[in-house]
Amino acid sequence: MPLITYREAIRHALAEELTRDPNVVVMGEEVAQFNGAYKVTEGLLEKFGPKRIVDTPISEAGFIGLGLGASMLGIRPVMELMFWSFYSVAFDQVLNNAANVRYMSGGQINCPIVIRGPANGGTNVGATHSHTPENVLASHPGVKVVVPSTAYDAKGLLKSAIRDNDPVMFLENTILYGDKGEVPAEEYLIPLGLADVKRAGTDLTIVTYGRPVILSLAAAEVLQKEHNLSVEIVDLRSIRPLDIDTVLASVRKTHRVLVVEEQKPFCGVGAQLTYMIQHEAFDDLDGPIARLCTIDAPAIYSPPVEAEQLPNARRIIEAALATVAGSQ
Repeated sequence: MPLITYREAIRHALAEELTRDPNVVVMGEEVAQFNGAYKVTEGLLEKFGPKRIVDTPISEAGFIGLGLGASMLGIRPVMELMFWSFYSVAFDQVLNNAANVRYMSGGQINCPIVIRGPANGGTNVGATHSHTPENVLASHPGVKVVVPSTAYDAKGLLKSAIRDNDPVMFLENTILYGDKGEVPAEEYLIPLGLADVKRAGTDLTIVTYGRPVILSLAAAEVLQKEHNLSVEIVDLRSIRPLDIDTVLASVRKTHRVLVVEEQKPFCGVGAQLTYMIQHEAFDDLDGPIARLCTIDAPAIYSPPVEAEQLPNARRIIEAALATVAGSQ
């Protein structure tokens, strides 16, 4: 299979869907003439023209509202946010309108809009550009929330998101854009709401998503080699809908759980996961469920300090060893 970057995988998904469906359009700041702030949309303007690849003013409230209205009229807009941190400017459009329109219209009006862009820390751009709002988004019925960790997943999930009739919030990671992975040349789709076991194991389940999947895989190799600890990695891929069945199957296999997320701990995705696991599989647990999150403070600008604020392989190794020790 071809080896391409996470960035290229997203671009290929966009190009394939733009070719397949004339109602698909891409809109956002600098997506056309500048080829995208992160070069994800490079070359699309030349191929599809200015009516399909549209530069917008620097007004998230304005262009997300434009996309929302277009989606209710049969267009399938893919809206790029330069940072997901800026979604709060369009909070009403995203979560008060897009999330509710199908329900409030009795199913008569669909809202097939995708809003995509980076949502992560670790790039030392400060607290106002480093939010991970998947927990806020997922708390609103009516939206779907996707967080891919690999190039393969990014392409397959984005194609499914574009074809979905509900609003899909697609959260990427700038640190992953250059990561390479095997991606089939032939077309494929990954259903939304289907988790993936990225690594099989028997002693501990790590449930995670996004970039922490990559960090957890690195930590798992060290844990196997240096501590003879077999770790299973479950990549949620989709926060809502959530594939709890795959998570529970892993828990019932390993009997120990560590949830790793690039989220602040209070009211995070991990809190919901922890409740669901203990509610459904309490008797299968040999010890308390553990969580490893971003340290609970606004994103720190200092590179060495932010690196410690976020989950990293060392912190995951320490948390994994503590989780197993606490269950013995």
